[in-house]
Amino acid sequence: MVVGAGPAGLLSAYVLASYADNVTVVERDRLPRDAVSRPGVPHDRHPHVLLKAGRDALESLLPGITRELRAAGAPCLGLPSDLLQWQDGGWWSRLPATTDIHTGSRAQLESLIRTRVLAHPSIHVVEGEVTGLLGDDDRLYGVTLRRSGVPGVPRTNRSRVEADLVVDASGRSSKAAGWLRGVGVEPAGEELVDTGLAYASRLYSSPLGTGPGGAPACYLIPGPQQPTGALVLPLEHGEHLVALTGVRGHEPPVDPAGFEEFARRLPHPLVHEWLRSAEPCSSVFGFRHTANLRRRYENSRMPAGFLAVGDALCTFNPVYGQGVTAAALAAVALRDTLWDTDGALDHRRIQRALAKVYEQPWTISAGADKQMPGAVGNAATRNAAERCLGRYLRRIQRHAAHDPEVGHAFRSVLSLSEPLHSLLAPSMLLAALRPEPALVTQPPTAVRQP
Repeated sequence: MVVGAGPAGLLSAYVLASYADNVTVVERDRLPRDAVSRPGVPHDRHPHVLLKAGRDALESLLPGITRELRAAGAPCLGLPSDLLQWQDGGWWSRLPATTDIHTGSRAQLESLIRTRVLAHPSIHVVEGEVTGLLGDDDRLYGVTLRRSGVPGVPRTNRSRVEADLVVDASGRSSKAAGWLRGVGVEPAGEELVDTGLAYASRLYSSPLGTGPGGAPACYLIPGPQQPTGALVLPLEHGEHLVALTGVRGHEPPVDPAGFEEFARRLPHPLVHEWLRSAEPCSSVFGFRHTANLRRRYENSRMPAGFLAVGDALCTFNPVYGQGVTAAALAAVALRDTLWDTDGALDHRRIQRALAKVYEQPWTISAGADKQMPGAVGNAATRNAAERCLGRYLRRIQRHAAHDPEVGHAFRSVLSLSEPLHSLLAPSMLLAALRPEPALVTQPPTAVRQP
C-alpha cells in the first residue's frame, strides 16, 4: 500500500507492482483525468522543474516518458544558455548549455506519470484518508481508512485495509508521527531549516513569446545580502509563470497591485519592465510552506512493513527545484534495492538507501538556507566545517558564472547528476584560488562562445 498519489507515491507504486499482485494507492483527492491543479497539491501552481538527473531516472522507470513530455509541449531549456541569471549583484554569462531542465507545469508532469502508472493492472486507487496503522511496534499489517466515494458526503465510512507494506508518500504534511505513536512507536527525529520563504506566482502572456531580456527564462536569485528574488519560466501553452519570492519579513503580496509593486522593488528592474508589457492570465497564488524538513527514519527503529519516501521523508525549499527529481531518483533506489534483496523485503536496508538519495539535495538546499538571514530550526546553525565549505563553494560559484569548466561542474552537482565531492577535484581547487571575476552589470543578450 502507498499513501499519496503524487510523483513519489505513484513511482513507488509502479516499482512495487513488479513484486506484488496488488498495490493500493490511497489518495484523499479525487484524481483528475486531465492536467489540472488539485486541492491536495497547493504548491502545484508554482514553478516546478525536472532536472536532467530526474528525467533520466523517470525514463529508466517509464520508458518513453521524455517523448511524451515533449509531445505535450513541456519546454526544455538548456543551461546556462537559455537562462538570464542574476546573483550577488551581477549577471552570469550565457555559455553553451551543459545540462537542461523541463519547465512544464507540475500538473502536466504529474498527469503524464499518473496515466502511465495507473494503467498497470496491479495498481488501483482508493479515495480516502489514512487514520492509523494496524500492527504493533514490531510489525505492521495495514491501515485504518476513512473513505467515501460520493462527493459531498462526509468521510465517515471507516475500514481496515491489510497490506504487507505501508509506504508513506503523503507529502510534507505527513501524519505518520501520529500513526506510529498509535502502535507504540516513537516517531523519527526531525531536522528543520526554515527561512520563512514565501512565493507569489502568476501566469503571464508575453507579446513577443519570450521572457525578460528576450531569453526563454530569467532568475533573480536571492542570497544572504538580498532577501527577495524572482523566477520567470515558460510553460507548455506558451505562457510564462512568474514567481516572486521573499524570506521572512519580505513576503510578496498576493493581490495584483501588490504583486506588481513588489516586482518593482526587486534588486534588478528587468523582470518588472517585462511585466509591464506582458498580459496577466491568472490570479496571484501564494505559498508559504517552504521549510527544509528531514525525518531520520534510517536512524530510528521502525516496525517492519513501514517505509517513508518523497516529501514525507525529506522536503526541500522548493526554490531549489529538486523535489520531483529526488522522488524519481528515490524510486530508482527503491527498485534497485528491492532487486538486491532477491525478493526478501529488508525495510531497514531500503530506508537507508532512500535516505542516501536525499542526502545531496538536502545538503544543497538546507546548506544554502542556513546562510540566509533569519533562518530558524534545530538544524539551522552551521558548524565550523560547514562555514568553511560554504566559503569555498561561494568562490566556486563566482567562477561558475563565467568559466565554462567550473560552470559545467557546478551545474552537474546542482542538477544531482554528479556527487558534491566532485567540486573538490584538483581543477576546482585551483579555480577557487584564482581572483574572483568582475561583476557583469548588464544582462547578456546572446549566448557567449567559450
